[in-house]
Amino acid sequence: MSDDRPSAGSLPGDPARARLLELAQARGSSLAALSKLIDRNSSYLQQFIRKGSPRKLGEQDRRTLAQFFGVDESELAPEMSGVEEKSYGASRYSAGDEDFHAIPRLSLAAAAGPGQFANGEAPFDNFGFSGRWLRENGFDPKMLSALTVEGDSMEPLLRHGDEILIDRGSRFERDGVHVVRMGDTLMVKRLASAGAGRIALLSQNLAYPPVEVGLDEVEVLGRVVWKSGRL
Repeated sequence: MSDDRPSAGSLPGDPARARLLELAQARGSSLAALSKLIDRNSSYLQQFIRKGSPRKLGEQDRRTLAQFFGVDESELAPEMSGVEEKSYGASRYSAGDEDFHAIPRLSLAAAAGPGQFANGEAPFDNFGFSGRWLRENGFDPKMLSALTVEGDSMEPLLRHGDEILIDRGSRFERDGVHVVRMGDTLMVKRLASAGAGRIALLSQNLAYPPVEVGLDEVEVLGRVVWKSGRL
């Protein structure tokens, strides 16, 4: 075992962290190597286990690690404490000959300004999307959620009150507009690579300066793939 694996005594309370460390020790895998396996910087899982940042592993990261260790993905799932950790999958219903999926609208806002604390979590409503349209665009309805934009930093692309559709199965693999969490704050920003282990949070409104942070300081919750808004 290399020095990049902390002892069990340093772990935060989430049992998913303890389980990941246990699996890594049993397999003789370093956290740096496992971080590389999920296309993260070398300290990503060390920070996750030792400092609890990020607060949880993304679904694709959990899936990749679970497949590597040969365990069920649920063993690496966090305690249910955040919106993306809950299973608010789309339900399916029929209207005539067409199938529709009810995409949950979540009762919290993704701020397009300085950021807003996430208070609510449960869906309060849903949008009905054609199953054919979702398939044509390559979307998995179980991985979609709708949020409301607040603020003006993404204008004119996204305006205050716009509804955005988030693909929670899409990690930051290329530049684009994403919903991210920093601490307890949700933001919608354009993301761009800023060198090794760094990421830039960019606003569409040039009155807001770019913010550059380490990849381990921000959690990408999903990519914005659709928007709607009043004229």
